[in-house]
Amino acid sequence: MPVRNAEIIGPASSYYVSQRLRLHYVDWGNPGKPLLLLIHGGRDHARSWDWVARDLRRDYHLIAPDLRGHGDSSWVSGGHYTIHEFVLDIARLLEALDDFPVTIIGHSLGGAVSIHYAALFPDRVKKLIAIEGLGPAPQLARELESAKIWDRSLEWIDQVREFSGRQPRRYPSIEAAAQRMLEENSFLSREQANHLTVHGVARNEDGTFSWKFDNYTRIFYPQRWDSEQMRRLWGRITCPTLLMRGAESWASDPAIDGRMAAFPNARLVNVPEAGHWVHHDRLDVFLREVRTFLAE
Repeated sequence: MPVRNAEIIGPASSYYVSQRLRLHYVDWGNPGKPLLLLIHGGRDHARSWDWVARDLRRDYHLIAPDLRGHGDSSWVSGGHYTIHEFVLDIARLLEALDDFPVTIIGHSLGGAVSIHYAALFPDRVKKLIAIEGLGPAPQLARELESAKIWDRSLEWIDQVREFSGRQPRRYPSIEAAAQRMLEENSFLSREQANHLTVHGVARNEDGTFSWKFDNYTRIFYPQRWDSEQMRRLWGRITCPTLLMRGAESWASDPAIDGRMAAFPNARLVNVPEAGHWVHHDRLDVFLREVRTFLAE
């Protein structure tokens, strides 16, 4: 049931069903305010948005889902995760909430999901913010597209074989898992890493800790959309769009590589001194840019 007290510290957990999966989301309350959906990236979880949610929650009804295979959402039997299924899950959630048009903020994988949803349902999205959600840079995308379908399929089969033999890594303590997160993103503070880890791990029976996400979410499937199709898809987005990128990220600048031109109504913000996780690395700048954009 949605939380109605705007002064509570944390969100309430809820669940919904998509493709027979029990999927989790958190609700920060304030249902009388405009709906704002926050979609996390790969190997992440809904509570990674907590700092953003605490700042925006009095002005918006904030919902943050755990994507399938992540956080407290179900893993897929067979381990099949594609962008289409992620988009389907978000469509099901938004249909259940039935509060359109919605504003969406997505990071990385969540940014790609947000962009796809806005392209498929342009009349249902009021504004869109995507943090590095455009996928591989054009040169890498062309290399991937040029690979023969049978080679991509064989590579996928090999990946599945490899991952089927893997066991989730076990950490002796939350502190040890948080240290691994700091190694992954040097911009994080110890406090941030601890918070993300507490919500991102599950305790094993032997007292160790493992990440909640399904390792099969890492596998890349052989079917790909070519660059021209992607640009045509992005061209369907009618709402104002803010593309965000960390200036020190590995992600390509979409204004320089030409991808931004595919969006009918978009602008770009490159955030200095930030990597791939802009909303963690420079929270103050991120929130300022978001509030400015949403107020326009």
